[in-house]
Amino acid sequence: MALGVIAAAAQSSNSLFQSSHTAIQSSNSTGSFAPSTVVNQYCIFCHSKELKTAGVVLEGLDFSQVGPNAPVLERVLRKVRTGEMPPAGMPRPDAALRGRFTNWLVAALDRDAAAHPNPGRPVIHRLNRAEYSNAIRDLLALDIHPGNLLPVDDSGYGFDNVGAVLSVSPTLLERYLYVSRLVSRLAVGDPATKPDEEGFTPAEASRVGGERKPRNERVGDNLPFDSSGGMEFTYYFPLDADYSLRVKLGGGAGDNGAAPRYEVRVPVKAGLRTVGVTYLRESAEPEIAAPPLPDRLAPPPAPIPSLPAEMDVRLDGVRLKRFEVPHSGDLPPQVNDVFVAGPYNPTGRGETPSRDRLFVCRPATLRAEEPCARKVLATVGRRAFRRPVTDADIRPLMAFYRAGRRRGDFDEGIEKALRAILVSPDFLFRIERDPARDAPGAVYRINDFELASRLSFFLWSSIPEDELLTLAGQHRLRSPVVLHQQVRRMLADPRSEALVSNFAGQWLDLRNLALLRPDPDVFPEFDESLRESLLEETDLFFASVLREDRSVLDLVGAHYTFLNQRLAEHYGIPNIYGSQFRRVTLTDPNRGGLLGQGSILTVTSYPNRTSIVQRGKWILENLLGTPPPPPPPGVAALQPQNHDGKLLTSREQMEQHRTDPVCASCHARMDPL
Repeated sequence: MALGVIAAAAQSSNSLFQSSHTAIQSSNSTGSFAPSTVVNQYCIFCHSKELKTAGVVLEGLDFSQVGPNAPVLERVLRKVRTGEMPPAGMPRPDAALRGRFTNWLVAALDRDAAAHPNPGRPVIHRLNRAEYSNAIRDLLALDIHPGNLLPVDDSGYGFDNVGAVLSVSPTLLERYLYVSRLVSRLAVGDPATKPDEEGFTPAEASRVGGERKPRNERVGDNLPFDSSGGMEFTYYFPLDADYSLRVKLGGGAGDNGAAPRYEVRVPVKAGLRTVGVTYLRESAEPEIAAPPLPDRLAPPPAPIPSLPAEMDVRLDGVRLKRFEVPHSGDLPPQVNDVFVAGPYNPTGRGETPSRDRLFVCRPATLRAEEPCARKVLATVGRRAFRRPVTDADIRPLMAFYRAGRRRGDFDEGIEKALRAILVSPDFLFRIERDPARDAPGAVYRINDFELASRLSFFLWSSIPEDELLTLAGQHRLRSPVVLHQQVRRMLADPRSEALVSNFAGQWLDLRNLALLRPDPDVFPEFDESLRESLLEETDLFFASVLREDRSVLDLVGAHYTFLNQRLAEHYGIPNIYGSQFRRVTLTDPNRGGLLGQGSILTVTSYPNRTSIVQRGKWILENLLGTPPPPPPPGVAALQPQNHDGKLLTSREQMEQHRTDPVCASCHARMDPL
């Protein structure tokens, strides 16, 4: 499914219309078929010039002029093909006649599109927050999610990467300047960085930078990801220096319900590192914590059992310190917050992956600095701008370098020039330029570098890496063989997780799951662990369909899914143990595909019950692409009782609702789904 769609989308306009030949031949086989006879017999009664039902007028439509009438004919095709029109109760053509009519429409529309290709003109596309964060990560090996410091992106048609709605405001420009200073200092390393403190909660750790990280990357069987056992997150330490790691516990930690804090201060090398807190209970007999002496005579409170426990603070999996923590037996221990403070007493910039990626050369003498700076900026500029850089690109960057060099050293000059790159329109926008030799409005092929950029932002939500840029420079990327190889390689790369999380997360409304709060009285077993497991199941399932090039029908009828122990227990599936997800063959046919997954069932439900209407509407909109019209004004809410005062089930309420002719037409489509 995925490879064919992706590769075909990148081919020339001629190949885009090869599929229409079959339909055209089918049309020719119908002989002198006249579509107007079908319309006049079955459609004109409602879609005349007088009635104009649903705003559609088919009376007098000239079927020889397909181009000007394409929007109407597309709508007719969609309604007739799905059986929505003519409506129930009206005369309908038989299956054979309906097939000839729809075949004619398909062939005519495809023939007109092939004769008058109009790929449209792409707007200048600003990077959204996710693309900006990923671009910084891949450009500078700096995984700090700086996009979270930018204003929230506008959305269009349910997605936040639609170029036409990604506007630029004065506030956004100010934030670009601020973030460019922050990122450039972190990438180069600024010894003048002042100590600061940042806190993480378990929920924030599982969604570092606002993006949910794959479960297997942040937890293991010995480190529960929810607050009852511990937490783990990544943190960028900007300098070689001392840092303080402070843990605040809650729940039953401490004697008599206190909320103690535990702190360790250690030297840390600069770079991205994993901070973890593991809370382990001992199997010893509980001690009895003596209650405090009362201020006045009263019956003493019952002693609280205190269980000895141990908590490890780890950095990159290495234990820094083990704390003994008293734990009252009535509540489980919880890690409420972990704070990272520093840098203190920095010893230098340190050698980080960011510096290794940025400084492709190191000048040994003063004379070598300018040539080295030019090489550094040309390399970074090519990656950031997604094209070869010219002298016109390098000259202003070298001016920024010299200004920074006069104020400090070589590194400070590079930092100032890097800041200019990060606020350049060529970095912040996906710019595609018209060929100079083509007439305005002419159809042309995008160049190989633009193809590399489109491919990379589609599959990775990020800038193309050196391999794609090299192939583009050799004019080889457009070759079908090379293109298929690159698509397969890119889908196998972990960066393709962005396509899963960004596209599937918005297409399937999975991002809404983080905002939903099922009624705890009705669903007491629902917790953050289950929420994350539900999301991970759908992410892994969609990724398998994509990366394994499986049939699109697997989305609704696959016989497998991905489960861990928590989710398997929720579904009632036995013999699945541990927190790791694995592919599981399903024996219950109702559980297969997206429609049987708890994430989809949750986002299409109310907090306390299921909703036939919401699920039907979701299927029509998200899977079938045929959204129902908005409900007419003044529609009455569902009635919980009938005329005799009897309480009705949800199904009975919907049956009663469908008796209203105003509501029946839409609900006849939605409710059975």
